[in-house]
Order: sequence, then C-alpha cells, then structure tokens
Amino acid sequence: MRWTCLSLCFRSTAFSKPPHFFSLISLTTSHRFQSYWYHSSPYHYSTNESAVGVLHSKAVKSGTFQNLNVGNHVLNLCVKSQDLDYAQKLFDEISDRDVRTWTILMSGYARIGASRLVLDLFKDMQIEGVCANQFTLSSVLKCCSSGSDLRMGKGIHGWILRNGINLDVVLENSVLDFYVKCGAFDYAEKLFELMVERDTVSWNIMVGANLLVGDIEKSLGMFRSLPYKDVASWNTILDGLMRNGYERTALELLYEMVKNGPVFNKVTFSIALVLVSSLSIMELGRQIHGLILRSGFQKDGYVRTSLIDMYCKCGKMEKASIIFRKMPLACVRVNNSKFTSDELTTEIVSWSSMVSGYVRNGEYEVALKMFISMVREQAEVDRFTVTSIISGCADAGILELGRQIHAYVQKVGHPIDVHFSSSSIDMYAKCGCLDDAWTAFKQTVSLNVVLWTSMIIACALHGQGRKAVCLFEQMMHKGIKPNEVTFVGVLSACSHAGLLEEGNKYFRLMKEVYGIKPGVEHFTCMVDLYGRAGHLDKAKEFIHENGISHLTGVWKSFLSSCRLHKNIEMGKWVLKHFFSLNL
Repeated sequence: MRWTCLSLCFRSTAFSKPPHFFSLISLTTSHRFQSYWYHSSPYHYSTNESAVGVLHSKAVKSGTFQNLNVGNHVLNLCVKSQDLDYAQKLFDEISDRDVRTWTILMSGYARIGASRLVLDLFKDMQIEGVCANQFTLSSVLKCCSSGSDLRMGKGIHGWILRNGINLDVVLENSVLDFYVKCGAFDYAEKLFELMVERDTVSWNIMVGANLLVGDIEKSLGMFRSLPYKDVASWNTILDGLMRNGYERTALELLYEMVKNGPVFNKVTFSIALVLVSSLSIMELGRQIHGLILRSGFQKDGYVRTSLIDMYCKCGKMEKASIIFRKMPLACVRVNNSKFTSDELTTEIVSWSSMVSGYVRNGEYEVALKMFISMVREQAEVDRFTVTSIISGCADAGILELGRQIHAYVQKVGHPIDVHFSSSSIDMYAKCGCLDDAWTAFKQTVSLNVVLWTSMIIACALHGQGRKAVCLFEQMMHKGIKPNEVTFVGVLSACSHAGLLEEGNKYFRLMKEVYGIKPGVEHFTCMVDLYGRAGHLDKAKEFIHENGISHLTGVWKSFLSSCRLHKNIEMGKWVLKHFFSLNL
C-alpha cells in the first residue's frame, strides 16, 4: 500500500471509511508495542561486543587472561558494551578476583537497575573475604535507593561504620542520597549536619530533599547560601520549583542564571523548555531555541525532543514538525550499532510528542496519519502514544479505528495500564458505546480512582445518573478515595438525573470528609443541580453563600436553568449579573 492510497482514507475528519488498522500493521515485520518507561533498554553496542570477544579470545590463547589486570580490563570493556551476560561469563572465568573485579560487574548491573543481582554479588563478595571499597559501596547504595530498600541500605551504612571504611565525601554523598531517595529525611538531615566535608553535591542533595517535601522557603534559603553553585545546583532548584507549582519563581531564577550563573547544559535546556510550555511564553521559547543553536546542542536527542515537546504544547505544530523531520531515523535500524538505546528512546518520545501534540491541538486527521506512519516505519510505540491516539479517536468520534487500535493492543500483549484503559472507556463513552465502555472497565485487573472516575463520568454522559451514583458508592465501599475529578463526575450525574438530595450529600462529603476545596466545575454542577430541579431561588442563594458571583460559568448554567423553566424575571436578573462581568 502506497502513501497515496493511505491518504485517501483521510479526506475528511469524519472518516466515513476509516483505514483498517490490522492491514496497516501487516505492512511491518514483527512490530510490537513497547513500554519504555517500565523496562531497561535491551540494546547493545554490537561493534564493541565483537571487539571484546576478539580481545578475550586472544588473551585466553596467549595465557594472559588470568593476569588480573588483563582480566579486569577485558571485563570492564564488556560491561561498557552492556553485554552483561557475557560479562558474567568472563567474571566466572577469572579465578583470582580482587575488589576491582567485583566492582566492575556490580556497577554494570547497577547501571541497568538490576538491584537484586548487585546485592547478591555483594553478599558473595563478603563470603569470599574481599573487602569492598568506596566505589563498590556506592553501587550497592544506588541499588538500595532505586529499590527503596531502607532496611538494606541502613544495614550497609552500619556495615561501613562497623568495618571502619574510610567515609570520604563521595561515599558520604552516596549514603546521603540513599536516605533522601528512600524518604528518610530525618536521617539525611542528621548525616548532613555531621559531615565534616561537604561539597556542592552534598548541598544539591539536601536542596533537592527539601524540594521533595515541599519546603520551598528552606530550599531557596539553602540554594542562596551555597558557597558555589554549579549547573546541577541550578537544575535542581529550577526543576523542584516547577514540580511544586512555583513556575514564576523558577522563571525569575532562570533569568538570574542567564545573567550570573554557569553555562546551560542539556538538562538546563530541557527544564527551561518545560517551563516555557507550562507558562506558554512562546517568545522565550524562541529565545531558548536560538541559544540552543548558538551553543551547538541542537543535535542532542534529549534537547531536540524537549524542543519538539515545547512547540507541540505551545500549539506551534509546524515548528515541531520541522525539527522532527530533521531527526535521523533510527527506528528502522534497531540492530545498527551506531544507534544507542538513548537515541532510540529519544526518537520514540519524539514520535509520541508529535502524535499527542496533534491530538491536543485538535488536528486528529494529521495525528492518525502520523500514527500510521509510525507503525509503518516500525518505530516502537510506547504507552503514551497509544493513549494519545485513542484520545484522538474519542474527540474525533472515530469509533471503528479506536476499536481496531484497542483490539490490536490487546492482541500483541502490550501492558494495558490505567491511562490506556481510562482513555478507552472515555473513547467508547464519547462515541455512544456505553456497553463497550463497561467491557473495558470490567476487563481491567487493577481498578483505581482514575478508572472508577472515567466510568462514573461515562454513565453521567449517557444520562445514567443513578448508575453513576451506585458506582460512586461501590468505589467508596472498596476503600478507594475519590478525587476532585470524581466529584465533578458524580455531581454532574446527580444534576442530569435530578438527584438533588444525593448531590447535596456528595458536595458536603467532598468538603467535610475528604477535605477537597470546591473548584469552578463543582460550583457549576451544584448551581446546575438546583436549577434543573427547579429550585432557582436556592441556586441564587448558593451563589451568594459561596461567594462565586465572579464565575462566568456559574451564571451561564443558571441562565440555562431559567430558560428550561421559562422563568423570565429570574433570567433577566441573571443576564444583568452576567453582562456586568463581561463589561
């Protein structure tokens, strides 16, 4: 099938004859969906592997492999090539292993997150009587922190103290970082206070720790008092401020960094671009793009992906498309040694950003074309892309194509997470197929608040208010805590079904039991609830009692109720207030 044939399928956004997804998939060979955020990448550097194999063979033939320096050198090259199965084989062949031998293999496993193997090796190392050094212990602590194994990490720390291991600043930083990542902030603070020598890394770890617990004032204070701020210091505070919702403060610091701070690295550029997209400051985004070009970072996959994402989120799809088209195509050359796993991952993220960008900007036709092109190019499809395209089908009302994609994902065994299931429920509900939404809901093994909320909203959308209320009660009975979106769904359901008593009960429950502060949507639902039930005076009273007369959406809902009940006098009063807001 040529692209010209495919383009015929997209002559209109209505998609009267949507392309059959399975026929498009058949064009590819052994295509599969991947979830790159769950697993470490399996790609190796084949050129290095063959070189290591040759070197190993020569060393064995010449009898020099049992020389510890030679054996460690070959092992180190093998670990760097990421062929850890071969590295384990080499490790087993070295008869007289020293601390460097053990550390090389353990650091390789630590790099890919194989924590259990690292900890097992550490135990075997102790059994063989080899004393660990600072580098060995740093790898072990890294694994404890990645697995949030506080008990094991504390045991390692105790072992270090009991055995009189020299705690230099690098090893102390590893212990400090472990306690922070495991959430043991009290231990981290005590250790930081007791440290004789602190470097910039030590301070950066503690700044990050305070940002994790949301103590912005203390974080900024520590950052200001840093004796020396390296680029990691600036990256830590900027990223932490953004994560805590202090984008404007982060923006002020970014300007300060430009004037007085160190040169940006690729992480700084990525953080700055995320900040631009969150504040929608397109002019700043263009300036940062220019700085990237002048700094020579435009070829870095990490930065390029961030640029694409920024332009997509700011609605500049043409700019994003230009950057995307200039990217080298790695997806169809997975076995080519010149592409690393990082390069492949950045390309996957770029495809995903483009698809979700077109969906977010309402260009569903182009999004679906892009997705089909992605499949034909044999690019790995991650869960974010699939979720985005299902959302696109929902918003465009393309039920048939949505069904095909849903069926294909199930067929190939792609892990169906909560976001995909939620998008599927939403897609079926918006396309008028509530039964299919129920099927998707019931097929999900682990039901959390997101999925319950999606199904409650689906029922509300189809006028099944009592069913939505029943679902809400079931969810609470199972001990699942509703969030603000859940309450929007159930209040909307009560409004459309005329369940005034239940709506009032859930509004009080939201505030008094779950401590959720009502937002615009909650207030609008309540005004709509009173209005639809014909209690216009109560709606008026509710608006004044809650001090929400400044919200336009509330008056629009109230006006609709006046029209529904043909109350002209009240309608005139509502219009008067509505127009006063828009003057």
